[in-house]
Amino acid sequence: MSIPLGVLDQSPIGLGESAADAIAHSTALAKRCDALGYRRYWVAEHHASDRLASSSPEILITRLAGETKRMRVGSGGVMLSHYSPYKVAENFRMLEVLFPGRIDLGVGRAPGSDGLTAAALAYGNPLGIEYYPAKVKDMVAFVSGRPPLTEAFQGLKATPLATTAPEVWMLGSSFDSAMYAARFGLPYSHAHFIAPEPAVQALKQYREAFAPEHLRAPYSSIGVFAIAAEDAERADAFLRLRELARIRRDRGVRGPPPTLEEAVAHPFTDEQLEHMRSRRSRQIVGTPAQVKAGIEALVAESGADEVIVLTITPSFEDRLRSYELLAREFGLGEDGAAS
Repeated sequence: MSIPLGVLDQSPIGLGESAADAIAHSTALAKRCDALGYRRYWVAEHHASDRLASSSPEILITRLAGETKRMRVGSGGVMLSHYSPYKVAENFRMLEVLFPGRIDLGVGRAPGSDGLTAAALAYGNPLGIEYYPAKVKDMVAFVSGRPPLTEAFQGLKATPLATTAPEVWMLGSSFDSAMYAARFGLPYSHAHFIAPEPAVQALKQYREAFAPEHLRAPYSSIGVFAIAAEDAERADAFLRLRELARIRRDRGVRGPPPTLEEAVAHPFTDEQLEHMRSRRSRQIVGTPAQVKAGIEALVAESGADEVIVLTITPSFEDRLRSYELLAREFGLGEDGAAS
């Protein structure tokens, strides 16, 4: 099965590291994934976080696109509910002028933050979430050089002008987002790592309800959390690590994330181990062959055209190695697709 792979990078800040370290790691990872043949590299938008350094995807995209040569670079995504569609369009048209034919504009409607931070981001913006569909419509028009939906703005054009335009994606984890993408004729990327349960049905409904507009035919990707490890023992350690992090989070325990050593040594109960196994639908962790099989099964079930892989591990070296192992297992070629 030939599956194009991409990367979702949340720029995690490791234990004892700074935000500058996280951005340096994102830069190194993007350069390596470009060389490995990944098709896309998307950066997330998260605010007021001491563990993720991805607060401004527009700026980080500029750096990463400048450090890479072939793969598309974009947002995964811009939380449009906070912002002006016109300004978002101008930001990404500028990126398209700088890096023609390589920019993706993924938009979502999640807050990407807590309520207070969301209010600060939308400070002075009187429009509520109910205006989100109209904002999407206007933004796509501004990006594409077509008249916007909002009548008062129909004489406006987003600049700078260019012969190419960013590739616009609708991101989501719900049926509503899938239906927006179908209604506006946009490609849709479902965040399986956030909402695995509706993923298959949401993508099915997207294809069935798709109305040609921005695209002539439906096109989709699925975002998965995956870690590829060199052997089964190390893969099991990563599974235990994520389960221990969940247990602490559910108990309201604050502090640094657990280490691999802590996870391996933790005395899990049989119930907790069973819970860990039952949560594997939200993540794909294993040897390269196991992760490849899991991704292929998910693609076959969901009908997604591409896969966007999110990987977070305690060390940057393990995260980089996971992407390298996946690239080798899938046989990524020069164009970012499996050869």
